[in-house]
Parts: sequence; C-alpha cells; structure tokens
Amino acid sequence: MYIPASFRVSEEAAIFSFIARYDFSTIVTSSASNGMIATHVPILVKRVGDRAVLQGHVARANGHWRDFDGSTQALAIFQGPHGYVSPTWYTTAPAVPTWNYAVVHIYGRPLATEDRQVASGILEALVRKYESHRSHPYRTEELPENFYEQMVSRIVAFEMPIDKIESKFKLGQNRSKEDREGTLKGLIAEGSPSAAALAAFMSEHANVDTGV
Repeated sequence: MYIPASFRVSEEAAIFSFIARYDFSTIVTSSASNGMIATHVPILVKRVGDRAVLQGHVARANGHWRDFDGSTQALAIFQGPHGYVSPTWYTTAPAVPTWNYAVVHIYGRPLATEDRQVASGILEALVRKYESHRSHPYRTEELPENFYEQMVSRIVAFEMPIDKIESKFKLGQNRSKEDREGTLKGLIAEGSPSAAALAAFMSEHANVDTGV
C-alpha cells in the first residue's frame, strides 16, 4: 500500500484499537489452484507470546478456507470511516477534491483447523463481543445441543499469525490546520451518518476540533 509519511500510523496501540473497532475484514488470497478470492468476515485478535494472531471462521461451503494452508499468503483489510472531501471546504486555493479514509492492511499465512474446540471458542468469543452490550444477550449455551453441534460443523475456523502490518490514516494531515477544520465543518454540515463518522474519526486522530 502506498503510504506517504504524513499518513503513516506506526503506534501499535492505535493500530490494534482500530482493528478491534472496525473488525469486519476482507481476507484476500491468490493461489495457483484457486486464483484470487476474497471473503468478508469479522475478526478477533489474540496474543500468542509476543506475536498477534487474527482469528475467524468461514462457512465450510466457502471453498476459500482451502487456501488457508499455513503457506499461502493472505491480506486482511480493515476499513474505517471514509468519504469525499470538497475543496470548497478549504481556506487554501487552488485545490482539488480528495477522499479521506483510514485502513489497516495485515499480511500473514492463515491456517484452517478442524479442531472443534477452536471453532467453538472463536464462534462464542464473537457472540460475546457483539452481544455484551445487550440487556438480554443471545447465548449459545441456550441452543439445543444437536443444533449447536450442527452449526459448528458447518464452519471452518482459522488463525493467521501477523507477519506485517501497513496502516494509513489519510485525514488531511498534509494540509493546514485551517483546511482540516474546514473539512470537519463541511463533513458535519453534510448531515449523513458516514460523514459524521469520518468527522469524529478526524477529530480523534488528525489534531483538529469539531468546534461543536
């Protein structure tokens, strides 16, 4: 990924916080037997010693897991808020339109497993993560045992030790503070959820204030 110095993110805490927050990832592999394949899945991160490992699962009917052989390289893409930036929001002229966004690319060699306990553990950890804020959370323990066993048998779990990380937050850091503040005001005035999300992210990470 092309990453100008202004947009590069190297702080590990910020990167893993981003992954945990925007955890619906696109996993891409390319192999001689299957060509290029992409699958979209929620991802967990666990630590194994001093190394981070991505965890997830795919449907057994999705043949992509056959490329998760521990030797085929994969790219996991995590995408945060993004949106169009109008040059009319800048104080500097002339200027051209651009697109602000935040992404993290993770490279590794995923390995699928037939270990039922691993699959069950990943599945239940994902459920806990997304149900924890509910007053009456869904619990896999309440499912009939036969039904639960069938559900687990229809997925294939995988783990992907991280080999390399590339992180890019393109939020106008190469522009003046006035231009970044103008971008924030413009995004907020747009009134859409996506523009508001990008404005909030810029406020967190681009050293600008929303002023509201």
